[in-house]
Amino acid sequence: MAISREHCEACRADAPKVSVKEEVTLLPEIPGWEVVERDAIRQLEKVYKFGNFRDAIAFANQVGELAETAGHHPALLVEWGKVTVTWWTHKIRGLHRNDFIMAARTNELEASSRN
Repeated sequence: MAISREHCEACRADAPKVSVKEEVTLLPEIPGWEVVERDAIRQLEKVYKFGNFRDAIAFANQVGELAETAGHHPALLVEWGKVTVTWWTHKIRGLHRNDFIMAARTNELEASSRN
């Protein structure tokens, strides 16, 4: 996943949103993610499944550390055996390339946590 190696840039309120055409190009780089729309805001979302609550909360905590390091924070919903991760950029009320970078990094985190 080459996109995960890209640098997240500080996002400004006037930063450009990812176009629908760009979304179509970027989505294959982040398997399992889908674009959802809530309150007219496009977001990236994926549900990760685990065998129990302990593994789910441990993964959510790892995602939290990843987010803190990057200074870019998702919505996390932790339930028994699953974690729903949702990335979008609040300042622009939509998707920025940073969201795709962080989704790719989240996939890598999940893959490494299962090894």
